[in-house]
Amino acid sequence: MTSLFNGIFDTASSTVIAPGYFMLCLGVSFLIGLWLAGVYAYRSRHTQSFMLTLALLPAIVCVVIMMVNGNIGAAVGVAGAFSLVRFRSVAGSAKDIAMIFLAMAAGLIVGMGYLAYAVLFALLVGAALFVLVQTDFGSNRKSVCRNLRVTIPEDLDYTDLFRDIFADYCRNARLVTVKTSNMGSLFKLTYDLELIDPTREKEMLDAIRVRNGNLEITISQQEVTNEQL
Repeated sequence: MTSLFNGIFDTASSTVIAPGYFMLCLGVSFLIGLWLAGVYAYRSRHTQSFMLTLALLPAIVCVVIMMVNGNIGAAVGVAGAFSLVRFRSVAGSAKDIAMIFLAMAAGLIVGMGYLAYAVLFALLVGAALFVLVQTDFGSNRKSVCRNLRVTIPEDLDYTDLFRDIFADYCRNARLVTVKTSNMGSLFKLTYDLELIDPTREKEMLDAIRVRNGNLEITISQQEVTNEQL
């Protein structure tokens, strides 16, 4: 029965992986993938496709490493194939990229046969990630950032129009975009703001409404883009 799992190109000097060991490594790597996916999902926005990727990636890498074990030519070919592979979607955040490398490293360790090291590695790094997320490591909650979109009539000079207001309510204010609308009779301005006191946000909006003639104003949470890693 075990002969079914032998490669047709195997020789007497080839190392054949027993089916039992193959299933053991595959099962361990899949459990590690589930653990890493669960840790990542804690207090993080995620998609189902990324969760499935994290769960399956260690097992996939594990199988690849087991299949090329001891075969230098195949290992070089696999390395070249991996270098050509890229995710066909928008680049993720730094945390997403780190989790991808973590899952691949765990699968590689299992594929080399070091099951205990792989489990220990996944547990320690996963626990460290859990603690860092729980303690909000690296976050800056004192800094409240907003996106502000203001509509003004064309007769107003937007250059320093709200400078005094932003000086009272914001640590930093940066004009990002200027767009004309309504046949050029209106300007739509977009600002990146860092508020001094979030409780005075409405007070700032009321001051801006007086200045822009009570035209449309939109304020929203400022999200970090993928380029701002």
